Amino acid sequence: MNAIINFFQEGGTFMYPIAVVMAIGLAIAIERLLFLNKEKSSNRQTFEEILPMLQKRDFRGALSYANTADSKMGNIFATAIGRMPTSTKREDIELAMEEGLMEAIPQLEKRTPYVATYANIATLLGLLGTIMGLIAAFSAVANAAPAEKAALLSQSISVAMNTTAFGLMAAIPLLLLHSYLQSKTSDIVDSLEMASVKFLNLIAERKPTQNNN
Repeated sequence: MNAIINFFQEGGTFMYPIAVVMAIGLAIAIERLLFLNKEKSSNRQTFEEILPMLQKRDFRGALSYANTADSKMGNIFATAIGRMPTSTKREDIELAMEEGLMEAIPQLEKRTPYVATYANIATLLGLLGTIMGLIAAFSAVANAAPAEKAALLSQSISVAMNTTAFGLMAAIPLLLLHSYLQSKTSDIVDSLEMASVKFLNLIAERKPTQNNN
């Protein structure tokens, strides 16, 4: 713990903005992770509950459940089923589902790019802190005694490099979290698209039954 405190103190004033940027980036990443986990779970539950209704052609019950479900999949199903009374064409229902999907994707991707942005900011702040530290170090060495210059310069450069190290320590986890969030978002979008295709296939199977009647 003492080594960490000394490392932070020796880095200078730029260590504080890097720490703030890291904290904000981690807060956004954790919030997005919790949101995506909740959304994935609620989407799965919605699909498992609504699929038997669709297979039984209970579209009224499916619409009622989709309207009350707190999930993106519920919103997409509600939009598609709501379009069915005015048009039974697959193309029209598919357009309705695409509309619901286009509304869902920005909400799933919301704030995720900020995590990568804060990672880049942390890296740049680390480099800036190192450059400013080197400028101060060379200025101090210029006025030092010749016998002390080598030791003073070595010590000053070591301290200046702390900001670069800390910037990278903040950026690397944020970049990894950003990649993970992107992958998780893509999985959810893929599951929404798969559910949409299954819904359209069930609607297509519905037509021959109507013709026979």
